Amino acid sequence: MMPAYLPETTTMALPAIFRMLRPKTFLYLISLRTGTEMIALTLLINKVSGIYGLLAILTGYHLSWLQLTMYIYSIGVLGALVYLSPHIKRQSPLQCLALAWLYVLDSLINATYTALFGTTWFLMLARHINDPAPGDDDKLPGGKMMNDTAGFTSPEVNATRVEVVATPAMPGQKAVAAGVNDGSALGHAVFQSGSIASISVICALWTIRIYFCLVVMAYARGVLRQHILMTSSNNFGLHGGSERTDLAENPFREGREEGEGWKGRLGRIMTSVGKGYWLGKDDEDEWVRGTGERFTNKKRLNIKVPEPGVGERERRARSGTGPPPMVKKQEASS
Repeated sequence: MMPAYLPETTTMALPAIFRMLRPKTFLYLISLRTGTEMIALTLLINKVSGIYGLLAILTGYHLSWLQLTMYIYSIGVLGALVYLSPHIKRQSPLQCLALAWLYVLDSLINATYTALFGTTWFLMLARHINDPAPGDDDKLPGGKMMNDTAGFTSPEVNATRVEVVATPAMPGQKAVAAGVNDGSALGHAVFQSGSIASISVICALWTIRIYFCLVVMAYARGVLRQHILMTSSNNFGLHGGSERTDLAENPFREGREEGEGWKGRLGRIMTSVGKGYWLGKDDEDEWVRGTGERFTNKKRLNIKVPEPGVGERERRARSGTGPPPMVKKQEASS
């Protein structure tokens, strides 16, 4: 018979794609906690650039509105990281959850900035190939800055080669230069060798960034579920205190200590998005492993503890309804 606190359920193994979305270790080498600390450190170093960007204003350097907003945003994220990073080791559920959402949202915002800068750059290249009118680049987001620092020559020449023809062929002749175009300007700007290499590097870096997001979210999920198990309002396991059997008890729900005030509202908002991921059931309790804590054993130790009180055989013997006492038979001596 199974213990009362472990109801018998039929579980199915998660598909491989879902197991990939819930990594148990960082690069299959170190724990999720150490990996999350390393990821937070790389993000911290990246956001320090916002301070140097704003210091450039003191030197009289012109910043576009796109650059200015990016640098101000980087300083805000830097302050949030300084506050949240120490809670990785402390395993604070609210702060670790906030760090995971901060990293995911920062990835989306950085992807938007990268797309804007990349679009501006390729449009600028295409316009220079088409011999644009002066000042057209300034209309693009960050175009003036790129035009000042890209090193474009002036005047621009829309040609892949130049053919010089002398007319007439006599002393004091006049040279005529004719530019020969080479297909679509935008296609040439995007598919040239340097641009293809840049796009490949950006795609590789964003693949790594997506994996980092999964690692940080998996660690926050493990910390959250460990906290639920240790502070649950009942003694029936992880999913015993929830209104739904497929979801764990929300530690930030109203009525609990963690659910009070603005922190409780923030926690409920963060867990409401992707509730099945944060509070959903697991088939193998993988949330226990990889969090850097050894608060449970892989093999359960089943010990049969006798119930207190008089045993059934002794009770029946006392009441006279039990079997007769066992009497040893003495063998007759020969």
